[in-house]
Amino acid sequence: MTPADPRLARRAHEELDEFQLAETNPDFRVDIERIRFSPYFSRLSAVTQVIAQTGAGLAVHNRLTHSVKVAAVARAIAMHLHRSTGTVGEIVEELGGCHPVVVQAAASAHDVGHPPFGHLGEHTLDRLARHRFRLREGFEGNAQTYRILTRLDEHDQPGVGLNLTSAVRAAVLKYPWLRGQGGGRRGGTSKFSMYTVDLGDAQDALRAYPLIAEGQQTLECSVMDIADDIAYSLHDLDDFYRAGLLNQATISGEFRAWRRDLAELRALDAPSLAIASRSPGHALELLWRRLADRDPWIADADAFEQAVSKVTSEVIDGLLTVPFDGSLAAERSLAGFTSDWIAHLQSSVEVHRDPPHRSGHATLDRTAWHEVAVLKFLHERFILDRPDLAVYQRGQASVLERLVDGFTAWLDDAYDVRRAPRRLVDLVDLATEDHITARREHPELLPTTDEAELRRRAVGRGVIDYVASLTDAQAAQLDALLAGQTERLWDAGQGL
Repeated sequence: MTPADPRLARRAHEELDEFQLAETNPDFRVDIERIRFSPYFSRLSAVTQVIAQTGAGLAVHNRLTHSVKVAAVARAIAMHLHRSTGTVGEIVEELGGCHPVVVQAAASAHDVGHPPFGHLGEHTLDRLARHRFRLREGFEGNAQTYRILTRLDEHDQPGVGLNLTSAVRAAVLKYPWLRGQGGGRRGGTSKFSMYTVDLGDAQDALRAYPLIAEGQQTLECSVMDIADDIAYSLHDLDDFYRAGLLNQATISGEFRAWRRDLAELRALDAPSLAIASRSPGHALELLWRRLADRDPWIADADAFEQAVSKVTSEVIDGLLTVPFDGSLAAERSLAGFTSDWIAHLQSSVEVHRDPPHRSGHATLDRTAWHEVAVLKFLHERFILDRPDLAVYQRGQASVLERLVDGFTAWLDDAYDVRRAPRRLVDLVDLATEDHITARREHPELLPTTDEAELRRRAVGRGVIDYVASLTDAQAAQLDALLAGQTERLWDAGQGL
């Protein structure tokens, strides 16, 4: 008789656990299904992760595939913490629990606020929101995610977004503060998860966790955040390796030079390092300086050097020495590499009752934290800084600028405003209502309380909300439509 496959037995046990968990709070299962069936979630399949599929010329991760994988990584961590006993189990329970379905829902939803063209689109819309419309809070993908889930998207009731539970709404708040209020917390002042017009809803969600300190993530949110870091550090590496964009010799030269010249590099001041950042070894030393300055609570020179050694051995002198050729053997090798790293990082998660100021209740241990930082460095330094990508992205930024200007001019056209896209008009109306409500409930947080001025700024928020909701392809098609340069009139504008 053939013995039972232990993997099947383990999977059956996990599925039973998940079923029982879902039964204990069916509202969480409703939440995750509402998110997955949302058109905002579906559009992520056509939104850039790092580089667009049209620009790369091959299948790369988009925001949807990234979100699906973040959810898978997050689920495994959450299941482990949910089953924990002893001191870890006590801390988990004290902090409100770590429900795997809540974590999966938050991981699925965490990127729905990302606009067309990835982080380039985020930076462009932030600049336009602040400079064109005088919206002090600008645009931020995390805050836009919360706004979509609780206001812009709708399931069956007007005015309450998807009407999600407090647990899931709180688990999406990676940076639970307004713009500029992050202080020295993770993300500093550049990241935030709520606009002033959505503050009341966010405060309501966080009230369900009285033991979570102000400005701190819930435990479930911190698990989602870790999973996002793990997926980002590995799956983008997967993309660029497949595309042949990671030059092994160039990357190896950077790492070898850092080791060889470490004493000299450590003697340089930050400005000197920055000026020579393209010289081998200098960019890696700049990474260490940033980690040490920003996160002294965990940054450690020995741990950083060990992380550099591990990445050198397993990535630079291992994976990258054999170019990806599309063969089944290459696929197996890459899958094994990725799976081993994910398992290693998942097993490195720690839980803290009283975490440092810039950390979450769940965090990677010191060793894994440095390893993720070095993995991210590979594509940040050798992909995102490429001049050819910069040229392409400047063109994408121009598309968004023309869309914002074009729709704003349309709304200002008293004769033709009646023919503006209905969804655009709806979003402007929602933004206007939200600004007037904020004037009544949080006047001290607004830069002005003049109603006429607030209504003008609400138009800007509505336009930004509309453009941010487009896919990459929709943005390009609408740009052509507004310029009168398309021959695909009827299909290009469908659903816009």
